[in-house]
Amino acid sequence: MSLAPFRGLRYNPDRVSSLAAVTSPPYDVVDPDGRLRLETGDPHNIVRLILPRPQPTPESGYRHAARLLSDWQRTGVLAADADAALYVYEQQSPPEDGGGLQRGLIGALAVSDPGAGVVLPHEDVMPRPVADRVGLMRTTKANLEPLLLTYRGDGGAAEVVERTAAGEPLLTSTTADGTRHRLWSVTDPADLAAVGTDLATCRALIADGHHRWAMYLRLQREHRHLAHSPWDRGMVLLVDTARYPLRVRAIHRVLHRLPPDRALAALGAAWEVKDLGPSQDDALDALAAAKATGANAFVLAGDGAFRLLTGPDRATLDAAVPADRPEEYRRLDATVLHSVLLDRVWRVPDSPEHIGYLHDTTAAVREAARDGGTAVLLHPVEEGVVRRLAEQGVTMPRKSTSFGPKPATGLVLRSLLLR
Repeated sequence: MSLAPFRGLRYNPDRVSSLAAVTSPPYDVVDPDGRLRLETGDPHNIVRLILPRPQPTPESGYRHAARLLSDWQRTGVLAADADAALYVYEQQSPPEDGGGLQRGLIGALAVSDPGAGVVLPHEDVMPRPVADRVGLMRTTKANLEPLLLTYRGDGGAAEVVERTAAGEPLLTSTTADGTRHRLWSVTDPADLAAVGTDLATCRALIADGHHRWAMYLRLQREHRHLAHSPWDRGMVLLVDTARYPLRVRAIHRVLHRLPPDRALAALGAAWEVKDLGPSQDDALDALAAAKATGANAFVLAGDGAFRLLTGPDRATLDAAVPADRPEEYRRLDATVLHSVLLDRVWRVPDSPEHIGYLHDTTAAVREAARDGGTAVLLHPVEEGVVRRLAEQGVTMPRKSTSFGPKPATGLVLRSLLLR
């Protein structure tokens, strides 16, 4: 793969209340309450660009974001670095969250044909979010937030990362969750060459950002007629997981229009249900114990009680999931949930009106209770399973995993208009 330097567009700390006040989590993990909190914290928070407020049409929302981006550059809120660079990015989690350290490289990655096998997706995508991200990037002509990709290198890039991180950072910021963020630039030709040599034979796994990667691919096709097109690359954060393993967490489902009593009543003999009581912590412990046995297991919640659901039997699985798929794929909880429970047992339409995807367990349970729906809590998939399936060209059901820590949005942007 090929990672190129670019002139980063960054906030001027003298023009904002603080760097922490203008950053945001990735667009798809910002809930409505968090969005409002970010918007009111500083008028220049990046959430106003990545999630523009609803307008009469989506297109007018994209144009509003483009105008804001232009205005912030014109007034000096955002300023371009003088030289093209790769950026070393560090995240230090707070002690209560494990205190983990992660470092990686932000750059402009060559957008390669999916058949080339250079960038490996591991999840399916939904057309509507892809179209939304395409519209936003097409109109703003900017990469507003980096995708998170993992790779295994030979050490050359890692040496550059570690040596750079020993120097004075361009910026340091601690966000509201206690995470410390630091950023450095890499401009030395020898360092850039060392990174290029190391990455040349590597493949990357998309850890977070499948819809945005699909956006990069679509926009590259749209601009294929342009020579040396800036649309041929997209901003990513590359993390060498041999040195900095990522955490993998589950993404839960909220079935907005399916109450728990109806969900339970529809289950047949292929499933076992166990009452777990009112404690969420106890329910998650029971889910982990069930998964340790190799079973497919879920926790259903939403009406004040938690229930452990295990199954299905082999005949039900064989009838729902094609036998030509790898066994590891057929036994994924997400595969069983979508192919058996959602499609055949509960017959829940695959649309945002019926299914919500939430990373936070408590938020999923709370939203299900508010809607009168059912939260389906899942156990995380191991990273090794994700990579093995991706290397076989097998994509998991959408929103099967949540890799982290995710990069903060707003520390560095890539404008396609800058050369």
